Amino acid sequence: MTNTNVLVLGGTGRTGSRIVGRLRDRGIPTRVASRRGGSPFLWDDRSTWDAALRGASAAYVCYSPDLAFPGVAEMIGEFADRARGLGVNRLVLLSGRGEEGARASEKAVQETAAEWTIIRSSWFAQNFSEHFLLGPTLRGRLVLPAGDVREPFIDIDDLAEIATAALIGDGHAGAVHEVTGPRLLSMHDVAAEISAAAGRNIEYAPSTAEEFVADVARDGVPHDDARPLAELFESILDGRNASVTADAESALGRPATDFADYARRTAASGIWNPHIESHA
Repeated sequence: MTNTNVLVLGGTGRTGSRIVGRLRDRGIPTRVASRRGGSPFLWDDRSTWDAALRGASAAYVCYSPDLAFPGVAEMIGEFADRARGLGVNRLVLLSGRGEEGARASEKAVQETAAEWTIIRSSWFAQNFSEHFLLGPTLRGRLVLPAGDVREPFIDIDDLAEIATAALIGDGHAGAVHEVTGPRLLSMHDVAAEISAAAGRNIEYAPSTAEEFVADVARDGVPHDDARPLAELFESILDGRNASVTADAESALGRPATDFADYARRTAASGIWNPHIESHA
């Protein structure tokens, strides 16, 4: 793709910051848009949209907390229409695997953008080190309404590599990449992998949605954010995603990163060191 100027929504977040780093390493002009980024962008303030979009030729689109939430699909469709009107012809949308509610947002992009790529992702491995499950991990007790369901966790670094290629390269237009890690793990397996890497015991405690909300509240997660997440987990952690795809390996041109490799790398960073625990 020539004359590329890329807009990265959520460019200071977990996926966005990694994409921004990869784009800038390649010398690609990149605009970071977020609530606190160089280009202020708020989904619920449409007056911020045009300034972020103007002059870009491609955009990475992610919505937090989740595409499946009510009213989001309509907003994504409006954004895609605004983007195309301003000459942003290539959109790469981050979506969630197994989330029926997210399909409407995917469709809105597919029907509007001149070029589109959907990255339909399984659960992030980094949820245990950079997001709402860090506190429970530090406490040594993963409280989740997940039962014994198995999930093929994807490493965000793999996802960022795929998204970067879709934004600036060829061969991804019109593709739905349903990305997973290479192996299915239950939450018991996750606890065992983190325990082995961190050198201390982490246990998994199957919970109700209410117990999950109460546990993450200990880390300052507001009830209004935690409750919809708990309901979403209960709806998709029913076995529908208990399968591995080859999409990540195909897009990367190499095997996807295994959860054990992520755990060893993360443990070496010190983030799971109990001596720095501040969430108890």
